[in-house]
Amino acid sequence: MDKTAVIKDLYTKYVGSEPTSITEMPGQGSNRRYFRMEGEKNIIGVLGEVKEENEAFIYMARHFKSKNLPVPEVYMVSDDSMSYIQEDLGDCILFKAIEKSRKTRVFGEDEKKMIAQTLRNLCKFQFAGADGFDFSKCYPAAEFDRRSIMWDLNYFKYCFLKATGLEFLESKLEDDFERLADVLMRSNSATFMYRDFQSRNVMLKDNEPWFIDFQGGRKGPFYYDVASFLWQAKANFPNSLRQEMLKEYITALRKYKPVDEQYFHSQLRHFVLFRTLQVLGAYGFRGYFEKKPHFMQSVPYAINNLRDLLKTPYVEYPYLNEVLNNLVNMSQFTDGLQERSLTVKVMSFAYKKGIPDDTSGNGGGFVFDCRAVNNPGKYDRYKPFTGLDASVIKYLEDDGGIFKFLEHAYALVDASVQRYKERNFTNLMVCFGCTGGQHRSVYSAQHMAEHIHEKFNVKVELIHREQNIEQTFNVK
Repeated sequence: MDKTAVIKDLYTKYVGSEPTSITEMPGQGSNRRYFRMEGEKNIIGVLGEVKEENEAFIYMARHFKSKNLPVPEVYMVSDDSMSYIQEDLGDCILFKAIEKSRKTRVFGEDEKKMIAQTLRNLCKFQFAGADGFDFSKCYPAAEFDRRSIMWDLNYFKYCFLKATGLEFLESKLEDDFERLADVLMRSNSATFMYRDFQSRNVMLKDNEPWFIDFQGGRKGPFYYDVASFLWQAKANFPNSLRQEMLKEYITALRKYKPVDEQYFHSQLRHFVLFRTLQVLGAYGFRGYFEKKPHFMQSVPYAINNLRDLLKTPYVEYPYLNEVLNNLVNMSQFTDGLQERSLTVKVMSFAYKKGIPDDTSGNGGGFVFDCRAVNNPGKYDRYKPFTGLDASVIKYLEDDGGIFKFLEHAYALVDASVQRYKERNFTNLMVCFGCTGGQHRSVYSAQHMAEHIHEKFNVKVELIHREQNIEQTFNVK
């Protein structure tokens, strides 16, 4: 029997007419199958493989809905609980909505507002969502306890660490795992822990964040979800944004409990480490063993997160700290960066302050003059802004002149980047100048840096000299 017949029947019973089309939606890490059914009403049909997991989601969705929290409404459930239909929230996920910002690591005000609202909603889920919640309905565990901590740490050990071939003393590692568990357990609270809270599980509907895929939730510490979201591997949030968003979360948290900020940040750091190890275990299992490419692609991002964390040693876990440093320095995680050794420096500048020097000693490279492009700086309303701001971008793009200018610049630079890579050259400099180094040159340099990084996957160092802004686009 066609399994979609079940969700088709649920649709027909709920809507009163059959769907005109049923299209399977792409999956990620889940074994559940999702279908968009279109017709008189668009509805999502779900086929699950584990009855208890389905029942957990259905219970949670209905409970959260009763608390006026933004989750999809479950309309109908099959008699065996193996299928159900739910509200269609559309196709816009937060992860996709902030894609450009993730790549450039420059987050505008709109993106920051979405992320901040997501964290405020998270706090509501954790506290208001826990009010009257029956945690015995959770699957596969009712709460975050010592056993689940050790499961996750051993998941990392067996599915990732051992798979890399790194040698280590298991008994000494287990000792530090026990110490880490002690630290994590001192934060237990009667709050809802989402478990897999990340930007892929946040939908945007009418520019507001809605939450999905919370069926693995349980009672547990609120730190875990904050670490999971802000340190999501491929979200690629810069530390400055994380700190800004933590202030937003703490403000929301204070509505529910007193907050000692020093203790909060100290304790969060341990949860960030734990979550990073947990996701590496998941990437190892889904990638190394199940051969799912999406998870393999995420490994370098998680390793980079771990590398950054270890810059401040975890002295509480000396052997674990040693093993993790050995891990991030393994050739399989560093060779790829060494093989693609070309670095392209892209800079914006003001001509009145002089053409930038090439510190690599190669005598400079391309210098493009943007002053023939229409100048937003002539108008007072644009003077407070730069070529990174939406109003200036719209002005520059409206007449199309900037596109033609960059099209020619791309063609020249692309040819050089390709040849430099082939000949193992290590440095290329590309500069854009305008009158004040604020609008046209900033726009052009930003787009050139993104273009080179996306097309050639080389390291790009971007400097907006007059704006004191620097970014690095690392090899993926």
